[in-house]
Amino acid sequence: MANEKAGYDEATATEHATADTSIVTVPADELEGLRKLAGERDEFKDLAQRIRAEFENYQKRNRQDREQEKKYWYTPLVLDLLPVIDNLERATAAAKEAKETGPLVQGVAMVQSQFLELLKKHGIIRIDAQGQPFDPNRHQAVMQKPSGDVEPNTILQVLENGFMLSDRVLRPAKVVVSSKAG
Repeated sequence: MANEKAGYDEATATEHATADTSIVTVPADELEGLRKLAGERDEFKDLAQRIRAEFENYQKRNRQDREQEKKYWYTPLVLDLLPVIDNLERATAAAKEAKETGPLVQGVAMVQSQFLELLKKHGIIRIDAQGQPFDPNRHQAVMQKPSGDVEPNTILQVLENGFMLSDRVLRPAKVVVSSKAG
């Protein structure tokens, strides 16, 4: 009864169902236009996907760069402090040479060790160079000295300690390298 009020009867409903499943013919020029639009849609979809992937890669690179920058942000400060540590080391070496062991010498040695511990706490370590093979990535050869006691290209003496932060050399160790004798 509700269908009759709405103007429907079973015959009309069957007509509509049949009409919905029939094949619609589209003129050739309209079909070509639809194909062209579908192609443009696919191009824009592909472009949007590539731009999205590029943006995600950009975000990932940016995040990695920020983490890297954060890891090494205090490098300039450390480089400014290294000469202070060198001078403390020279002072303790001069005191040992003069056979002085007074409270002043002990205080200078304590300050030096505190500096080194502070650096170590932040991942900055001294490059162990004495007796090691020369590595141009970690050492700076100041001079060569002939030696028959050790292999050529072995570090005989460390003139100035080098330091590393994680995997990066902050300052190479200045060294004297052995060469072939005679």
